[in-house]
Amino acid sequence: MVIHQMKITTKSFHATRPIPARFTADGKNVNPSLAISGVPSAAKSLALIVDDPDVPMGRWNHWLVWNIKPETKSIPEDSIPRGAVVGHNDAGTARYVGPSPPSGTHRYYFRLYALDTKLDLPTATGRPTLDDAIKGHVLAQAELVGRYARE
Repeated sequence: MVIHQMKITTKSFHATRPIPARFTADGKNVNPSLAISGVPSAAKSLALIVDDPDVPMGRWNHWLVWNIKPETKSIPEDSIPRGAVVGHNDAGTARYVGPSPPSGTHRYYFRLYALDTKLDLPTATGRPTLDDAIKGHVLAQAELVGRYARE
């Protein structure tokens, strides 16, 4: 039996330092570059969810992307993988929206899921529907956490 250690990493920021402003709503508001490794060979697609669990309402979704090809090794800065679908974030737009905490330091989770299926969901899909669609289809999961506070 092969055990996969799927990983999502970045050279755009370091876990012990704040996310640079260029990747936030205070800067260029572009997604950081991401590197992907260890995807299980049985994966049919990948899904990426970026959220902030430190907002008063419980969680704010910054970026929802699915049907990323499983052979994808990287997502360059300010880009969407070819053929992937971008869902609606909590700002109501189908794009990356960077960190913009109202106060204090917030954590931003980049969660990558390897799925045993492709998802048949429209672009207007939000987080609850995406969560329901991936339930029971996750082969592996990886996580990257960044932090940001406004000066």
